[in-house]
Amino acid sequence: MISLTGDDNLILNNGSDRVLKDFGDGDIATLNFPDKLVEAKVGKNGNTIFAFKASGKKVEVEIRVLAGSNDDKFLNKELTMYQQNPPSYVLMSGEFIKRVGDGKGKVTNVVYKLENGLVAGYPNAKENVDGEIEQSLAIYSLIFVNTDRIMG
Repeated sequence: MISLTGDDNLILNNGSDRVLKDFGDGDIATLNFPDKLVEAKVGKNGNTIFAFKASGKKVEVEIRVLAGSNDDKFLNKELTMYQQNPPSYVLMSGEFIKRVGDGKGKVTNVVYKLENGLVAGYPNAKENVDGEIEQSLAIYSLIFVNTDRIMG
């Protein structure tokens, strides 16, 4: 089995599709699922209860974009719109599309469908005189719920 990856896409939707492009270095986009989808409890005589856990569909997304870039401005605008009027804010949706090749020309798209999300807070900032590159990045945290993973 071979797995070739590359040319992934992160698309955010809030009225129109925006393909993010102004990424920095390293892990430019990370999706973390902090909760399990299922909980289990073993009782007397080995009887077991499995229960769906809705919070398992929540995903925390970290995006590393160039500070001052168009994507930085877009994400900052989303955060500002939420702060100005939280009840009327239109939640974001989107897709993280991971492209995986088999080495024989066949590509499988692993698609994370992101629903009902928003920017969770301001990106951190720093100044560094030793050439630290993170001072040129805006690292955003976003939260989405009702996430699905689809392979096709």
